[in-house]
Amino acid sequence: MPPVFNQADQGLYDRIFRTMVATTVLAVIVSLALAPWRVSTGLMAGGLLALFSHRWLKNSAAAAIKLSIGGDHPQLRIAQFALRYIVIAATIFAAHTLNVISLTAALAGLSTFVVALFVEAVREFYFAIIQREEIN
Repeated sequence: MPPVFNQADQGLYDRIFRTMVATTVLAVIVSLALAPWRVSTGLMAGGLLALFSHRWLKNSAAAAIKLSIGGDHPQLRIAQFALRYIVIAATIFAAHTLNVISLTAALAGLSTFVVALFVEAVREFYFAIIQREEIN
């Protein structure tokens, strides 16, 4: 069976993951100097959960694609897809209930994927202009 993701897909995944890590680290470092400690821990928790979610989503998507190609029913993978959100929500709820994180900062930390997508869009736009690629 051929691999689900090709080399270009893996490169895109790696760039987005690295950007998410860099965004999380940068946000936590800046918040350590400028914000209360709960904001820093919220950004760190949200960022780590975003990384966890991104990795879990890639693995679940690859497994679901492989199962659908093979004709099997991806019941378990769909359950894992939903379980991802339950784990994230339960972790944030527990940390916020224990007054360890700022809820707003945790939600901002979860948004590192959005930042990574914007960085990737700017990168693609830059190469489209520099290499004069046409967009279809």
